This record gives sequence, structure tokens and C-alpha cells, in this order.
Amino acid sequence: MEKVHKSEEEWRAQLSPEEYHVLREAGTERPFTGEYTDTKTVGVYRCRACGAELFRSQTKFESHCGWPSFYAPADSDAVVLLEDRSLGTVRTEVRCARCDSHLGHVFHGEGYATPTDDRYCINSISLTLEPQE
Repeated sequence: MEKVHKSEEEWRAQLSPEEYHVLREAGTERPFTGEYTDTKTVGVYRCRACGAELFRSQTKFESHCGWPSFYAPADSDAVVLLEDRSLGTVRTEVRCARCDSHLGHVFHGEGYATPTDDRYCINSISLTLEPQE
């Protein structure tokens, strides 16, 4: 996979202020406001910043947490997981492996009836959806 490297000025020119805040400054959109929270459309979810394939609709599930939830990335190399100690807690941040944009966080062992027991809690604004034809 070819990595995408841009200056912060280039990212600011490409992304809206809201997209930049989440993708480049590790912000979070408000719960239950995202475009894809309740979407049932079959297709591929891509990184809004670089277009890399990140998740598939077949792994999306309803977690009722306020953000789109997936139990696995499209490919194990699609995302990078990093320890996040912000907000006074330890979480696992999810970033796009291609452009290093912030996507959300992953949580394990919450008891969801999924094949992995993982919940990739992803900001809608970090994604675009390519519907299956």
C-alpha cells in the first residue's frame, strides 16, 4: 500500500474544518449525529482523507453507541492501532494505515454477539461509503 504524506496545510485545503478536526486532530463527532450511524447500505467504507478501503458493510453492526460500529476492518493492514491515554483513560485509537488519519477507537470484550467481540467505534465523518452496485 502506498502511503499518503501531506503537509497540514494540504490537509486543511482538502478537508472541511469538521473533517480536519476529527481526521487530523483526533477529534470526535457528537454521538448519534453521524451520516453512517444507522446506515444499512451494502458497500465499502473508505477513509475520507485518502480513499483507502477500511471496512465493509458486512462487518457493521448496531451497537447503539452513537457511532458506526464494525467488528473487523476490511483487511488487518488497513488500520493501525495505537495506545491512547487522553481523557484520563487508556483506550486503543484506530488510524488509517495509508494516511495516518484518526478514525475512532476499538474496544474489546464488551459482550457483543460478533465473531471478534471487537467494536471498532468509528466517526462517520472519517468515512465515505461506496455502495455496492
